[in-house]
Order: sequence, then structure tokens, then C-alpha cells
Amino acid sequence: MRFVPAACNGGKIVKFKPLLDRWKTAPAAARTAKEYAIRLSLDDAARLHALVELFPGRAVEEIITDLMQAALDEIAAAMPYVRGPKIISRDDHGDPVYEDIGLTPRFEELTRKFKKSLKS
Repeated sequence: MRFVPAACNGGKIVKFKPLLDRWKTAPAAARTAKEYAIRLSLDDAARLHALVELFPGRAVEEIITDLMQAALDEIAAAMPYVRGPKIISRDDHGDPVYEDIGLTPRFEELTRKFKKSLKS
């Protein structure tokens, strides 16, 4: 997993400030029973341990989990809308709203599917 600084992210600002604020104050959220093993580059591992030291009381696994959540949120937000042929509704001005045939609907469907299976 490689996190690119905001300035190097194609000009798009990644919003990690709320995450930093939460690490300072809020308790950790509930986690799944399933574990995932990852191997980091030396640079990423060093930055990860630097975060652990900057935020005592936060376990390395908690910080990895929160970083992964932030990255997944950014990926979901970055998926472009692709206008389909079907009109699914009308907006406040009466203009047609077309279905999204891009990655987003399939990503959301698969997310629901896997969330249901992971809860079992």
C-alpha cells in the first residue's frame, strides 16, 4: 500500500485532516474478526511507525485500518460518473438524471455483498 502526499496526487487534495483530529480524541471503532496480512515498503513502514509514535495510545493496526478506510473512501469518491442511457429520475428543475453505468454502482453492490458475508 503506497500513500501519495496530497501535493503529488494529481493536484487533488486527500482529506486526512479529519483522520488526524479523530486520532487525537476519538476511541477506535469496532473491527471485523477477519485479519489481512500486508507487507509495506521500508519508507511506508517508517512513516507508519512515526504516526504510531506521534499518536500514543493508537495501535499500529488501528492506524493501518484508519488509513485504509480513508484511502478506500478516496477511491470510491474518485470513481467517475458514467452517464447511461436510462433516465432514473428528474432533478428539481425537471432535467433528467441518468443512471450511472460506471464503476460506482458495481462497487457499491459488491461492497454490500461482501459486508453481508463478512458479518456472517
